[in-house]
Amino acid sequence: MAGVEQPCYTLINFPTDSEPYNEMQLKLDLEKGDTKKKIEALKKVIGIILSGEKIPGLLMVIIRFVLPLQDHMIKKLLLIFWEIVPKTSPDGKLLQEMILVCDAYRKDLQHPNEFIRGSTLRFLCKLKEPELLEPLLPAIRACLEHRHSYVRRNAVLAIFTIYRNFDFLIPDAPELIANFLEGEQDMSCKRNAFLMLLHAEQERALAYLAARLDSVHGFGDILQLVIVELIYKVCHANPSERARFIRTVYGLLNAASAAVRYEAAGTLVTLSAAPAAVTAAAACYIDLIVKESDNNVKLIVLGRLSALRKEGGEAAARALPDLAMDVLRVLASSDLDVRKHTLTLALDLVSSRHAEELVQVLRKEAARAGSADHDDAAKYRQLLVRAMHKAALKFPEVAGSVAPALLEMVGEGGEAAAADVLAFVREALAAFPDLRPQLYQKLLEAVPQIKVGKIARSALWLLAEFADTPERAEATLDVLAAAIPLPTTTEEDKEESEKAAPKVDTSAPRQLVTSDGTYASQSAFNLPAADASSCSAGAGAGLAHALRGAESFTAACACSALAKLALKLDKRGATRALHLTAALLAHHKKNASSSTGLTADDLEHAALCLRAAAARPAVVQDALARRARSALTALLQERASARDNKEEEETGEAETVPVEAGITFAALAGAGAASAHHDMFELSLSKAVEGRTPAHEEKGKLSKVTQLTGFSDPVYAECIVAVNQYDIVLDVLVVNQTDDTLQNCTVELATLGDLRLVERPAAVVLAPRDFATIKAHVKVASTENGIIFGNIVYEVTGASMDRGVVVLNDIHIDIVDYIQPASCSDADFRQMWAEFEWENKVSVNTNITDLREYLQHLLASTNMKCLTPDKALSGQCGFMAANMYARSIFGEDALANLSVEQPLNRQGPVAGHVRIRAKSQGMALSLGDKINQMHKTPPQKTSPTAPTIPAA
Repeated sequence: MAGVEQPCYTLINFPTDSEPYNEMQLKLDLEKGDTKKKIEALKKVIGIILSGEKIPGLLMVIIRFVLPLQDHMIKKLLLIFWEIVPKTSPDGKLLQEMILVCDAYRKDLQHPNEFIRGSTLRFLCKLKEPELLEPLLPAIRACLEHRHSYVRRNAVLAIFTIYRNFDFLIPDAPELIANFLEGEQDMSCKRNAFLMLLHAEQERALAYLAARLDSVHGFGDILQLVIVELIYKVCHANPSERARFIRTVYGLLNAASAAVRYEAAGTLVTLSAAPAAVTAAAACYIDLIVKESDNNVKLIVLGRLSALRKEGGEAAARALPDLAMDVLRVLASSDLDVRKHTLTLALDLVSSRHAEELVQVLRKEAARAGSADHDDAAKYRQLLVRAMHKAALKFPEVAGSVAPALLEMVGEGGEAAAADVLAFVREALAAFPDLRPQLYQKLLEAVPQIKVGKIARSALWLLAEFADTPERAEATLDVLAAAIPLPTTTEEDKEESEKAAPKVDTSAPRQLVTSDGTYASQSAFNLPAADASSCSAGAGAGLAHALRGAESFTAACACSALAKLALKLDKRGATRALHLTAALLAHHKKNASSSTGLTADDLEHAALCLRAAAARPAVVQDALARRARSALTALLQERASARDNKEEEETGEAETVPVEAGITFAALAGAGAASAHHDMFELSLSKAVEGRTPAHEEKGKLSKVTQLTGFSDPVYAECIVAVNQYDIVLDVLVVNQTDDTLQNCTVELATLGDLRLVERPAAVVLAPRDFATIKAHVKVASTENGIIFGNIVYEVTGASMDRGVVVLNDIHIDIVDYIQPASCSDADFRQMWAEFEWENKVSVNTNITDLREYLQHLLASTNMKCLTPDKALSGQCGFMAANMYARSIFGEDALANLSVEQPLNRQGPVAGHVRIRAKSQGMALSLGDKINQMHKTPPQKTSPTAPTIPAA
């Protein structure tokens, strides 16, 4: 059976639009061309072989006319050529021509140029044919004594690779390399030799290390890294050796190389669970983050610190809180992601003992960020506000020092941080009654400086809701009275002021002569007109601007706040509040022709508040006095429970295993198997190789099978589409349904969309009724739908007919494979909704009659997460609005808003639309296509899945 993939050591990029090759021209260039032509011809031959073509006629030509040349560029290309060219015949025997190649490389191993020797030794590491390697072993051994270190270290690697693959060729390799290591002085050669002993014969490596434990700190960093790996493996295989080597690992925490310190810290916490070891490793990590300039390295080490906090157990819980303040040193970085992860980690680590100090540092950072002028300063201040908010909720004793610092930012309410500040103030006023007088007074002092209508609306609601005493209500009225214009002028005063007002000069423009002798014209028409509202004292500043000239809704909210204050005051204070309400409405009525006039809805709402405050009906008093506070309490409790549930999901998520999964007993598996199972080096490598594991993989690969041809076609084909992080793997099964042998059976593929075929699948030979597996890799560049199409081409043995062709069905690459459910706050959702420029509006066209059923079908089909809480979606009111969010594997955000309703008779299907917003056009259009496709498919009924058992 065919389909075995060849190992790949070198990646070469060739243009896809290259011209088709001419074999005769290539042969002519290789035979009679000059050196430059031979180089170009050799490059073309390499590209042809990499694309899957076979040119057996050129092998002898290259051996005769190219191999003897001494040009260094040709020798480099020949190393790549001999790596990829087939070296065996179809029956598996070595080609006779390769004997000539073997002799040529024996000469290169004895070449006086050290680069040619070293590169040839590196090439030999890639050979898998022992017949070719056996004649070269004497020359490889001789290279161990070469004067140049480049040759010696590559000779060690060559011997290591040969011994690992074919130990019968050089059985004394460990002894040979151990003797070489004793007398070697170059650090890179010693590193390669020690690495071989580590994997080939650990006892010799351990004996070498044990004799030099006191001098490990003087070794080079590349050798120290291998020593750390050896210590890890030895101590996990034999725990009794930990006391012997843990002191060495402690010493490597102070090594000069950052890579050595990082690996030593990771090894230390696996060898010892003592609080002192955890503290030393965490301090090393923090020092690496602070001193390293690469932001990617900072994020990686921050991730290791977070993992240490979660997996360290009781020792980490005791040791790490003392380092929380050291973590804040990382805030000196300019990258916003690094700062975000740092604040999250610091809040996880900090204890009540350091909470006050943490808040002081965050206050200083907020003040420093306020004076900064870089692009991310506003976002950074928002992160700091949220961090202080979480700190105050986690440690209520610091809420008193957090509130004054946050309320200083409210007056500048043009930034996103002001909304988060008021969210904190709302929660603090409700949760901390002891701090309520201080918070209320600070809020009163900050409100007059608020200019933004959105922030002013929130602040006025808080002032009116928490005006629990007449003194607070009167103070709030004083603040509002200073911002609301009072209509004190009568018609007669207005006429007199108009007469006394200076007349505007509308005469012809005057010509003025400037200092350089040129003319300048000035007229009343090019002077800025002074607005009446801006001429009044204080009208253009702070809250007055928000109430007079901002959005119409802000004035309506101010009327609501005044009505609530009127209900909480005595008759005199209530009359004053009603007068202020009427004055505000009169001001907007007076300026109805300008952009500051109230809309019809806001005017109706304000008038209703005025009448309700004047009449004081019992239902209004109950709604504003008691139900508003209870609704706020319920909202805050809901959000607190949502936070707690999220934390429980992150920390206490139980690992589930299938029923049929086997159980590994470490005591019965042996030391080698147990250590391999927990080897962090092997685990990290396997995670990197396997890539992203989609959620649908739990259902099995058979759910992703796509049929490509019909059952009656000569060649039947089907494929499994596996989406990794940045590429798609097509595992194509090809079945010969005829009684003839099919030669050169090739799957030819092409792509539409932002997809690109990485390599051409290799041709296979299919015996009668035989089958083979062919893999093709497609590179993904962005999050959007794509199509893969093509055909299968084959030749029938012994037939004179032309090639047979079977056209394949199209493979549709679904955008759902790229996106994952994600969550974000309401403020972030609104901000992204305002920033994203691509919108796609999809009308709902379905037979589903239930609103919740349609929402669940939409979430299952688009792989998005509903951000609207379940309580907001409960009930049967006939309509539904919900926000959804997802993030792609490329880091792109996708937002969606669902607005649907049922007919009046509740009998027909739901109607409405889905609005999608994304930063890229392709993602918005692809999600819209997916929703339209979803409307044509019935919702999937939930089927019982296989039972799972929580892991111990």
